[in-house]
Amino acid sequence: MSDVQDFTGSTGRSETREEQLDRNWAELLQELRVLQTGVQILAGFLLTLPFQQRFEGLDDFQVGLYLVNVVMATLTTAFILLPVSVHRRLFRQRLKETLVSSADTITKIALAGVGMLSVGTATLVFDVTAGRTAGLTAGGILLAVLLVLLIYVPLRLNRRAAER
Repeated sequence: MSDVQDFTGSTGRSETREEQLDRNWAELLQELRVLQTGVQILAGFLLTLPFQQRFEGLDDFQVGLYLVNVVMATLTTAFILLPVSVHRRLFRQRLKETLVSSADTITKIALAGVGMLSVGTATLVFDVTAGRTAGLTAGGILLAVLLVLLIYVPLRLNRRAAER
């Protein structure tokens, strides 16, 4: 008799726990690939700025915001790479559930990093091109929009699905 049992989870799929974990792992990796592309584009943009003539004209706030954005890009990249590193350490140890669970949490942190990096980069661009008030206003509005899109909308959809 097999020690692996078929079950139908909340998705209505008939799959073993191992199959479900494999599918979840593959889905998380695909999400991380999408995040990685966005972070690479933003980080690449940030890394070119010091080599522009106009960079020398930045005030202390702008330089500080720039450096915070570089740190956010670096940390977000590290969080995007972390599930792969964890996978390498847990490979063939029959810890797929731990891997998928930790990768889920790590991906949520990476999403927050991408959101903060996006807001910070837009704030810097608006500040440099349109002034401090425009930069802070754009940053505040974008932060509010991203909070709605990245936190409220998924929570609302989850709540609506639970009500059905």
